[in-house]
Amino acid sequence: MVAMDAPSPASPAADDAEAPHRSGFACFVGRPNAGKSTLTNALVGTKVAITSNRPQTTRHTVRGIVHRPEAQLVLVDTPGLHKPRTLLGERLNDVVRTTWAEVDVIGFCLPADERTGPGDRFIANELAGLKRTPKVAVVTKSDLVDSRALAEQLISVDRLGKECGIEWAEIVPVSATEGRQVSLLADLLAPMLPEGPPLYPDGDLTDEPEQVMVAELIREAALEGVRDELPHSIAVVVEEMLPREDRPADRPLLDIHANIFLERPSQKGIVIGPKGKRLKDVGTTSRRHIEALLGTPVYLDLHVKVAKDWQRDPKALRRLGF
Repeated sequence: MVAMDAPSPASPAADDAEAPHRSGFACFVGRPNAGKSTLTNALVGTKVAITSNRPQTTRHTVRGIVHRPEAQLVLVDTPGLHKPRTLLGERLNDVVRTTWAEVDVIGFCLPADERTGPGDRFIANELAGLKRTPKVAVVTKSDLVDSRALAEQLISVDRLGKECGIEWAEIVPVSATEGRQVSLLADLLAPMLPEGPPLYPDGDLTDEPEQVMVAELIREAALEGVRDELPHSIAVVVEEMLPREDRPADRPLLDIHANIFLERPSQKGIVIGPKGKRLKDVGTTSRRHIEALLGTPVYLDLHVKVAKDWQRDPKALRRLGF
């Protein structure tokens, strides 16, 4: 039941040639901060989802594409399922449930360094209702515990499945930060996909619009070092992305104008910092990642604005893309 790396017997080349190509969707679900985004990035081999040690960093589905000779695996990273306290929280939970109802296989992420609890049981009970979809238990962050604690967590996850009426297709311990058993996880997910041609061109790693990815990179930088109550109040909207005119072909520059929205005027000082130092750091950090993503020099213009209680305001949520 528990999948671990092991040498595989050589198979005839003819069998490889005759094996049908598979393609389809897998989603990672779990409590907030269960390591879903880090695992998605590790499988894709590049950053397609922002990560943070703050819960509920992911706010929409992010598709990362894993290309293999025998399969194309489209990973859908979802927000953490949680007890919602705002309209935004309710909408994020709706996104999760809509996603897992449409994918070909579900990976349920449970951190190795946290005991399975009521939140995991809540998710497992919901997953049990999806009878036809294979479910893989992915025990994340295995590098944070010793072998004995990991073994105990694997037993606990197996027991959770039995108690909730889930027959795990596999139970896989992984460490996304160290790359441990990440390739094995892809090996196990691929055969669960339906037969079919690739869904995306070779070389595509995500279908996220560039503007959305840029906004997410800015939000990721803004999340670092803020007080515990602030992360959920931050939203970023890229208003404009345009190549600067009259630049020589060998010295292009992309002008990006973006707004960082907060819920209360008192929060502006936290993000801006003394004499604007924090906002400058946010700009420097995010610009470096944006230039790496887009492959071009960037001029980044950031402004901090207030959209009062936007997490609870339907009109504000629509304006901010939720």
